[in-house]
Amino acid sequence: MQPTRTSRIRQRRITRRGLLWMGIQLGVIGVLGWRMRQLQIDQSDEFRMLAEENRINIRLLAPNRGLIFDRNGVPIAINEQNYRIVLIREQAGDANEILDRLGELITLDPERRARIDKDMRRRSAFVPVTVAEHLTWQEFALVSSNAPALPGIVPEVGLTRNYPFGQTYGHIVGYVGPVSKSDLERMEDPDPLFQIPRYPIGKTGVERNTEELLRGSAGTSRIEVNSVGRIMRELGRDDGIAGKDIQLTLDTNLQEYAMERLGEQSASAIVMDVRNGDIMAMASTPSFDPNLFVRGISTTDWVGLRDNEFRPLSNKSVSGTYPPASTFKMVVALAAREADVIKPEETVFCPGYYELGGRRFHCWKRGGHGKMNMFNSLKQSCDVYYYEVAKRVGIDAIAAKAKQLGLGEKYDIPLPAIARGLVPNKAYKRRVFDQSWLQGDTLNAGIGQGFVLTSPLQLAVMTARIASGTAVSPRLIRSINGVPQARVTPEVLDIKTADIKEVRQGMFGVMNEKKGTAFASRIADKDMILAGKTGTAQVRQITTEERAAGVIKNADLPWGSRDHALFVGYAPYDNPRYAVAVVVEHGGGGSAVAAPIARDIIMRALYGDVPPLTAYPAAERNRIRGERERALEAARSDVSAPAPRGDNL
Repeated sequence: MQPTRTSRIRQRRITRRGLLWMGIQLGVIGVLGWRMRQLQIDQSDEFRMLAEENRINIRLLAPNRGLIFDRNGVPIAINEQNYRIVLIREQAGDANEILDRLGELITLDPERRARIDKDMRRRSAFVPVTVAEHLTWQEFALVSSNAPALPGIVPEVGLTRNYPFGQTYGHIVGYVGPVSKSDLERMEDPDPLFQIPRYPIGKTGVERNTEELLRGSAGTSRIEVNSVGRIMRELGRDDGIAGKDIQLTLDTNLQEYAMERLGEQSASAIVMDVRNGDIMAMASTPSFDPNLFVRGISTTDWVGLRDNEFRPLSNKSVSGTYPPASTFKMVVALAAREADVIKPEETVFCPGYYELGGRRFHCWKRGGHGKMNMFNSLKQSCDVYYYEVAKRVGIDAIAAKAKQLGLGEKYDIPLPAIARGLVPNKAYKRRVFDQSWLQGDTLNAGIGQGFVLTSPLQLAVMTARIASGTAVSPRLIRSINGVPQARVTPEVLDIKTADIKEVRQGMFGVMNEKKGTAFASRIADKDMILAGKTGTAQVRQITTEERAAGVIKNADLPWGSRDHALFVGYAPYDNPRYAVAVVVEHGGGGSAVAAPIARDIIMRALYGDVPPLTAYPAAERNRIRGERERALEAARSDVSAPAPRGDNL
């Protein structure tokens, strides 16, 4: 019987379905065959490692940290070779015996041995343990030459941070140290580099505040490790990007001299270019050697720094705050002129005290100054004149002028713990103490005492603004990776030219006229004339009884009860270039202590080297000549001593 038409159609459909399924099956078989070939031939090496319980690991490579230079290209923070010794315990056999042998070549004190033992207990036998680092080349060479007799001992060369000038830049550059748990907790998104054990990051100073610039970017190393983590071989490497180099505005020669000139006192000094705000020197004494922290500071050294009453760990230049004393009188004078409450030629009589509400506010000169106009009040630093002027102008106008001149401001430079200081007004006392402002508070503020607090940096800015007539601000970074940082042209201060000229003339009189409080510290070179203002900040209350019997001299008081000595100034007078501010904690009188230091430091900035004897007043030249000769003789008698830097004059 012939198939029906319906059955023929059904047979054709079955045939097409069979061909379709056969095609799908062949496709799947082809894909499987291709994948099998890829697994067995193309990726055989990688899967052989997996079969042997091996795996590929990606490890981070630390980039070279950026360097830090001074304004002249002198390196002040560098990376140097770190000669170190590590121990691989599984290769050593008896590790203690090997360490005993090593101890015959280099010093391994009991404390160091205890740390090594602790590290060996915490780590696998194949993981290297650091035995010693920061070795000298001679020590490193000695261990290397004896390596065949020291199985498991591996000499290595790495990089470590070094600060060639030690204490000179301790407060400014700061130092690096291993990243800690507290470091990680204050970061929102920690860099993967911080996973590297003991990875160094900036802990303070410029190192900390420019960390992201200096750090760079991590590289990677593709390595083969076995199932227990032992490195088998490196399969590939991608080096990271080195950190950026930073150039500061500081001048190393001037910075070294400022540190030397301050000596062992608890003191600070700032030198600033009045034209652009560049900080040329920022000294704070005593200081510390940042290399101690990089290499691991001893308990003895740490306790010595921590417990020193002179606070060597504090950068007093930016974080110390002090009553500005008579250096604040320029602010009061300018505020009074702006308010037109006194004319420059108008006089105030000084009998040695000022009476207000039955209370006497004393002048530093017990017998009084007599009649004082604005010029002479600055020149001789008459307190009574400024009691009267401050009362007339009021605290709010004084505070506004202080702010205009840069006081009470926290400046944006890459250093930690920058103090804002305190410029008080009526609202401040109401807000903080819930008390009304009194006229006696105004009188105290008029001579830079009471609530007023300033830092040496702020005093330098104030002086630079008076000298230049512009709102110049401090700058510490000059360039990044060779690219100069943009300079902001400072705006002209909204102060009448005649008013600021009057104050400058008063500062000239302080230094260059016989009754000036700092006449003995003048510069004799007519092209380098210094204008300035002394200040002596009282830190204790003088009772009526003591004043009647005679105020106790600073030299007879405990160190912490003595007055602070201050000085601010700029030079040259006719063409201002540099401003200087010096504060000597509990140093005594500003004219006797701070002014000579500031004069010597700014002279070094002006001349760029040892000033000629003719730049000093004639009465000082024989003394200075003798001190220079003694310094040269001392250098000749001690061949190991560094060459003299022109003494501290």
